[in-house]
Amino acid sequence: MQTASTNICERMGCFQKLSAFKRRAVISCHLCNKSICEISLLLNIPLSTVSGIITKWKQLGTTATDRPHKMTERGQCMLKHTVLRSRQLSAEPIA
Repeated sequence: MQTASTNICERMGCFQKLSAFKRRAVISCHLCNKSICEISLLLNIPLSTVSGIITKWKQLGTTATDRPHKMTERGQCMLKHTVLRSRQLSAEPIA
């Protein structure tokens, strides 16, 4: 028997990181023309999560959870210094 707190946790979306397998399963179901609602019920994942996974896959071509790092302050200073020092260079050698 579940207590009220675990039931709320399941319904209200306490953060759980989905496995790569479940993310691939969402995309596989999507490619088989299943609706977001059907995928959600089939895999027991919230609709918003399914929608987010599909949207990310369409935009970025990946379902990975790690995000690219932002440029650090030091990196920005070094880039600015390089650009100011050699203004004749094109973007390719600077990068």
